[in-house]
Amino acid sequence: MKTCKEHWTPLPEALDTQDTMKQFLSDRILKAARVVHSALIVRSPGLIRDRKHHLKTYRQCCSGKELVDWLMKLNECFQSRSQAVGMWQVLVDEGIIVHVKQELNFHDKDTQFYRFLDLEFGLNHMTNEKISLNHTTNEKDQLDDELQEGLSLLLQIGPDALLTMILRKCPSQRSAEDLEVIYEELLHVKAAAHLSTSVRKELAAVLMFESHAKAGTVLFSQGDKGTSWYIIWKGSVNVITHGKGLVTTLHEGEDFGQLALVNDAPRAATIILREDNCHFLRVDKQDFIRILKDVEANTMRLEEHGKAVLVLEKAESTNPGGAGNSSKYTVMAGTPEKILEHLLETVKLDTNGSDAIDPCVSDFLLTHRVFMPSSQLCPALQHHYHAEPSEGSDLEKAAYALNTKQKIVKLICQWVAVFGQLLKDDPIAVDFLERLGEEVAGDSRLSSMLREQLRDRRRTRALENELGSLTRLNHQFDWFSSCEEPVGKCLPIRSKDKVLYEIFRPDHTSITLMLPVNTSVQEMMSSLVNPGGDHVLVKMNSMGDRAQLKLDATAVHTSLGLNERLFLCTASQVEQLTPLKEQQGPDQSTIDTLEQMCSKDIASQLTNYDWELFTAMHEVELVYYIFGRHKFPGATTANLERFVHRFNEVQYWVVTEVCLCADLMKRAMLLKKFIKMAAMLKEQKNLNSFFAVMFGLSNSAVQRLYKTWERVPSKTKRVYCAYERLMDPSRNHRAYRLAVAKLSPPYIPFMPLLLKDMTFIHEGNKNYTEKLVNFEKMRMIAKTVKIVRGCRSTPYVPSSPQKGLADRMFLEAPSIRVSTYSEQSLPLRNPSNIRHYVQNFEVIDNQRKLTQLSRGMER
Repeated sequence: MKTCKEHWTPLPEALDTQDTMKQFLSDRILKAARVVHSALIVRSPGLIRDRKHHLKTYRQCCSGKELVDWLMKLNECFQSRSQAVGMWQVLVDEGIIVHVKQELNFHDKDTQFYRFLDLEFGLNHMTNEKISLNHTTNEKDQLDDELQEGLSLLLQIGPDALLTMILRKCPSQRSAEDLEVIYEELLHVKAAAHLSTSVRKELAAVLMFESHAKAGTVLFSQGDKGTSWYIIWKGSVNVITHGKGLVTTLHEGEDFGQLALVNDAPRAATIILREDNCHFLRVDKQDFIRILKDVEANTMRLEEHGKAVLVLEKAESTNPGGAGNSSKYTVMAGTPEKILEHLLETVKLDTNGSDAIDPCVSDFLLTHRVFMPSSQLCPALQHHYHAEPSEGSDLEKAAYALNTKQKIVKLICQWVAVFGQLLKDDPIAVDFLERLGEEVAGDSRLSSMLREQLRDRRRTRALENELGSLTRLNHQFDWFSSCEEPVGKCLPIRSKDKVLYEIFRPDHTSITLMLPVNTSVQEMMSSLVNPGGDHVLVKMNSMGDRAQLKLDATAVHTSLGLNERLFLCTASQVEQLTPLKEQQGPDQSTIDTLEQMCSKDIASQLTNYDWELFTAMHEVELVYYIFGRHKFPGATTANLERFVHRFNEVQYWVVTEVCLCADLMKRAMLLKKFIKMAAMLKEQKNLNSFFAVMFGLSNSAVQRLYKTWERVPSKTKRVYCAYERLMDPSRNHRAYRLAVAKLSPPYIPFMPLLLKDMTFIHEGNKNYTEKLVNFEKMRMIAKTVKIVRGCRSTPYVPSSPQKGLADRMFLEAPSIRVSTYSEQSLPLRNPSNIRHYVQNFEVIDNQRKLTQLSRGMER
């Protein structure tokens, strides 16, 4: 997958992109400040005036509270006062507004005064100019547009400024809301990836902000006494030791200084700032030691035969109805059997089948195959089902046994609800469910409970889908009766489904085979050639890069890249293989077809198709993908890989069309069309294709077309710049995360980033700690998987291409209008024709070729 690049507009290759981008952003902030200041003067002329406080007069200023009040009334996109505070903090950080006593933080208070630095930034000149003009209606509309665009930019940058402001506060002055903001940020910091939830919350309360302006500054020297632990928030540092010199360089998200605190030893190295303007999060020694002690005090270890089998951590929980806080224990680590035993105790029998599954139980069910496969889980459940207590009266024993069986039945119902039809591909699970089903059917108390569970779940589904009356359940039940396959033209690929494999010979003739999707290379070879030969199976991309496949590799079909193909040859022929002509991609642009299609219609069909692919993917495929599908016999990640493949396809479709369009004016029109398409995809909450289009537009082969970009209307370019902000990868894609946090389902997430998050968790945490399952890691993995569940928790209803798009925006910000050009109603605008077009893109994925095409059009 192509990584995000910090581009804002096309820049000459000789320039320092990072410095130019920072300057460009500062210029945009200044422009936004000017239009906001102008609106403030025009709409509330008496707000900026002389103030008296404690017998002292402050000239031409206004209070922080008044500025926040004014913003809240001006624009409904500000949902909270903290959002408005963040916006003003951006202007404080840029030095555009200043506190009368030079304080760095913006305060939402009546007694804190701020003034605009008119002379330095030319705000006063611009305001007088705008007031003096007798504006026409069009000019007023333009000023309103500029104001909305300025507020949109400041609203996007505001949360970052607000976070920095919170971190600058003394820990004792942080509110509960402040602590939650810091905690959420720590979830995406590499140095904190392995820490438990409780430790992150304690860190949020004690972290200090520290910044240094100049590269070369020595933070501490080797041999110094250890006083603090540091996390790099922004910038990088060099680690230097006596005798060895530069040992390594540490970057954003990494940490240093912890060893000296743990061992109470001198610093083992010297830390020197590698660049200007570095920011750090600092934890002082006394807080660090206290947190370690708190963790130990709140941890309970259960042992059997002198060995730990379960590690629990005390957590505060708020009782429903506001009855105060109570303590409960959450699983941190344990043997698979003990974790299951603990979870069975938490299963509640006083809820119906439509109630949400307890988070801890669903975390276990989503990830159990990592540490407790069906071959281990099913016998354990069978054992608990038949277990009887050794003590108590006969009545007590019978009551306990019934209670345990009811919990087992309920847990299995939840297990089936999570995995659905996928369990049918697991022979061990199927056999277990059949045998247990017979036992449950023979016990009227359990069978009635099970039927009630299934009835509740089906009733809920029926209400959600507005179906007719429910059919009466008979005495025969099916564990899977409440499970539904995704409805759509794009059906899920199951592990035993057969797909068409096309395999090419060195002379480019081909052989086709219908084989199961999970077929191994060994099985494919057996179908193609006689055993004992020296034939090999090779995959080759459009650039001619070859990779010989191992015999035990499986599911090759779905793991192929965009224009990769399979070749069968002898070992001596591998180096002579050449790509097929079809792998090179198209020779001509489809601009003539695109010109006749409305951007809105294309976006709608892209979204409809994406929803079919997204719905066909089971959420547990993410777990298989991250931990390695080969570790889960019978599992498939084909649907997830198909969805990720689609992201790459859309991205390169954009680049291909632009680079094959030789006409300058048509090429500029094409850029405008793609930007407009991105706007539509964003409104439809299709973030995956929105980012695919934006990544395509930010490709170097497109970005370097300066003459083309010059002909794109300035208003359209402003829209593009606003969207580029969402691609900013800094602080682990903070801009995107803040935006998506405000979305309500249904929406399609940016899948490559979701996979990156899960990889981040997986690589930063071991599966086992001290031979116990690291269940805290499983909980973090499951939490990310549940994002997919949340996205699909409300049914998606395809929008009609002829109707207006939904008003809800991707960001809670003013809608940015994009001018439309004339698009006549032609046969190609028929929805079925557009659908066929978006499902059959032909793309060039060879970056070298795309760059050559780009240079051929504009030197």
